[in-house]
Amino acid sequence: MTNKTNTSKYMKKIQTTILFLIFSVSIFAQDNGKIIEQKEWNFPPATIDEIVKAKPAEKVIFDETKIKDITYLSDGLKIKGFVAMPKKAGKFPVIIYNRGGNREFGSLNDFELYFMAKFANWGYVVIGSQNRGCCGSEGKDEFGGNDVNDTLNLIPALKEIPQADTDRIGMWGWSRGGMTTFLAMTKTDKIRAVVVGSPAINMFSNIKRKDGMDFEKNVFGELIPNYPQNKDAELKKRSAIFWTDKLPKNVPILLMQGSSDWRVSADDSFGFIEKLYKEKIPVKFIFYAGADHGIREYRDETNDQTKLWFDNYVRDKSPLPNMEPHGR
Repeated sequence: MTNKTNTSKYMKKIQTTILFLIFSVSIFAQDNGKIIEQKEWNFPPATIDEIVKAKPAEKVIFDETKIKDITYLSDGLKIKGFVAMPKKAGKFPVIIYNRGGNREFGSLNDFELYFMAKFANWGYVVIGSQNRGCCGSEGKDEFGGNDVNDTLNLIPALKEIPQADTDRIGMWGWSRGGMTTFLAMTKTDKIRAVVVGSPAINMFSNIKRKDGMDFEKNVFGELIPNYPQNKDAELKKRSAIFWTDKLPKNVPILLMQGSSDWRVSADDSFGFIEKLYKEKIPVKFIFYAGADHGIREYRDETNDQTKLWFDNYVRDKSPLPNMEPHGR
């Protein structure tokens, strides 16, 4: 009798624990994207002076846009981010801006916020996350693990931004931001088009980076959970080149790559493009001779191409290309 009583108490305890966990997950899910704090953010005068001195025409960006520093919820964590938008009234299409790097490196600093403001000046609401484990955000960066939820949870956050048209959302990502973009594309149907530059699409190549950094030790080993025990599986999870079949066929991709990129191999981009072609995924590939990881040598052109892509497929909702063989 005693054993049965103990077993019954044990089972009830397990059931109570399971119910509590389900309840907790449900509460977290309801709160995902909730903006719990927001305040105006202004560029330091020195930053504005430096940019305007180099490009006087850019002054309009600072005059006609505004930025908010936000804190929002993602998986129960408080995550830092930013929103840039035109100062004028209206409803605007959206660009989700996926940062590069890891931890503090590549965070949304003054330079990145300048680009977010530049995109906003095109007539977009631009929202980006610092990701968990960085710059005041709670949690730990997993470099393509649960931190991808911090990007996905920007989508419900947009509902709290009156100027954001949540029916017109594009996504932008450079380097690690490209990895984030492709992972996000497999988990949401809210994205109309994406632009990626020098995207990290093959993590195995990062083990042999030409810049001499021990990426496996300093990034994978430190950030990816259980990396030593599950190395191959975890790297493949983060490498879009291995799962192009999971990418949606109705989201057109603009991919830009420099030939002299020492952080992301151009060979990977060529292999990736071939696989996208076989999957009949709409893609435009621009290869820049002699360009580095940031394609800095052609920055004005990459900005122009980015604007054209988003204006066409996000702002104007233009029809997708015909991917079947055709013609006269």
